[in-house]
Amino acid sequence: MHRFIAFYYDESGAPAVEYAFLLALIAIAIASALKSFGIAVKGLFDTAGSSWAS
Repeated sequence: MHRFIAFYYDESGAPAVEYAFLLALIAIAIASALKSFGIAVKGLFDTAGSSWAS
């Protein structure tokens, strides 16, 4: 039981978990920004392509 309590109160891995959460949030932010940017670029090329065809 003492090992379980010691493991429960051990905070040596806490910074690694915090960095993992931070990295996940940054990855989500980058993915959403790239998706938005990709949609804008697609619209730009669609407009350029349609004006080129006419």
